[in-house]
Amino acid sequence: MTAAASSIAAQLDINAGVAGDAVWLTSPDTGATVTWAAARDASRKIACQLDTLGLEPGAPVAVAAQNSIWSTLCFAGITTGGYLATPLNLVAGARVLSYVLGHSGAGVVLCTDEQRDMIEEAIASVEQDVTIIRLDPDNGPDWPQGDNAATAPHTTPAAVTPGLLMYTSGTTGNPKGVVLTHANLMAAGMNVVTGHGVRPDDTAMCVLPIYHINGLCVTVMGTLMSASGLAMPYRFSVRAFWKQVRDSNVSWFSAVPTLFAYLLNDETPPDIDRERLRFSRSASAPLSPEIHRRFEDRFHIPIIETMGLTETGAQILTNPMPPASRKIGSPGTAVGNEIIIGDDMQSEVARGTTGEILVRGANVMQGYLHQPEETAKTVTADGWLRTGDLGHMDEDGFVFVTGRIKELIIKGGENIAPREVDEVLLEHADILEAAAFAVPCDNYGQRVEACIRYKPGRNATESDLLAHCVSRLGKFKSPDRVHVLEDLPKGPSGKVQRLKLHDMVYGGDAA
Repeated sequence: MTAAASSIAAQLDINAGVAGDAVWLTSPDTGATVTWAAARDASRKIACQLDTLGLEPGAPVAVAAQNSIWSTLCFAGITTGGYLATPLNLVAGARVLSYVLGHSGAGVVLCTDEQRDMIEEAIASVEQDVTIIRLDPDNGPDWPQGDNAATAPHTTPAAVTPGLLMYTSGTTGNPKGVVLTHANLMAAGMNVVTGHGVRPDDTAMCVLPIYHINGLCVTVMGTLMSASGLAMPYRFSVRAFWKQVRDSNVSWFSAVPTLFAYLLNDETPPDIDRERLRFSRSASAPLSPEIHRRFEDRFHIPIIETMGLTETGAQILTNPMPPASRKIGSPGTAVGNEIIIGDDMQSEVARGTTGEILVRGANVMQGYLHQPEETAKTVTADGWLRTGDLGHMDEDGFVFVTGRIKELIIKGGENIAPREVDEVLLEHADILEAAAFAVPCDNYGQRVEACIRYKPGRNATESDLLAHCVSRLGKFKSPDRVHVLEDLPKGPSGKVQRLKLHDMVYGGDAA
């Protein structure tokens, strides 16, 4: 494990100093590798190139790119220059990205060709000027000014410098911009290192997008803080997965329950070096105990179930590593931060009592961008972050999550705000009322469905409604089914009682 550093740039310097020739990044798709020394140099160059664009210190710089060596280096380079790395969620759709770009004020987007059309559509309704810089996932950015930058960045970031702006869905429908400082990000990375005993001779594989907090903080920051290796495929592939693990000498990987289900459903016998691949970890959504047991029975690779949030730089809870006892169905105990179960006043309740899961530690966010009131509601005066999850803690300190206070739909580890789906459905000329809700799903944990009430004399087909949603939201956030009701259940104030919809449609049984 490397010495403590004050920033991501300083940590890169330390790693390059003690293990400059060791490989950090590997592309299973191209075979390219990047050493710690080369990563430090590339990050400095990116920072210097950004300096030539005349950006304000700490300005947000957006990235619209699939996973690759260079999307990882762009994150490192943006933060090295003291700028605010702003990864764009590529499945969010142009409408949400337009909001994100406008809300963040980002004036530069590093963008791969694959994402260009969507980014241009998003920019079309943004007030500020936005410059798109082409990002080649294999060769890096095509800087408009050529290679004439200085050799040292203008700014030296500090621990308190904001390093990451990552947007996460909220109950209002508009995503919230979570601001994490360099200190937050490094603390989050160390929580992974400490919780899983990650060593410099380990190699992780990142199969989750690094515009998601799990992919970015667990694998990128976890390997940065441990000076260990990271295999960075373009995307998750069931067919290629086990070969990539072996060819890249992978010793651990982080996934979500959906991906574990996909691997289980693939009948191809895998070639696994079990002496090298010592564990996997699951987060972002509750892992089905059945999938957990079936995966370990078939592949003989332990799954370490964990829990994290964007607001905490991912991991806040983890089960212990073998041979210590894990508890299937629990995301584990606190590592690197404090966890309590709180009542309505955020006071700790007795063990075994259900309440809200609260977390406090160096990994807790600085706040929500431009939303001080929302920040104050989420982080208490004495530093406890309200997760919005209900659960209880047993006598051994293991937390068991029993539900969510909010109505977010968690599909494949991604938060989807039901109101966002409602609003798109209500844009259709035939719909009078609409409410989206979660339905349990073996593959994604939850899927999106919706109930609607037609306007008198209107009766658009379900396929028309689904196509309308896909055109506005993208397929991932769109409902899989739309159910027609005579009326939607409402409370005294007239607000739709969303939590009753599942039972009305399915009679209390999971679909």
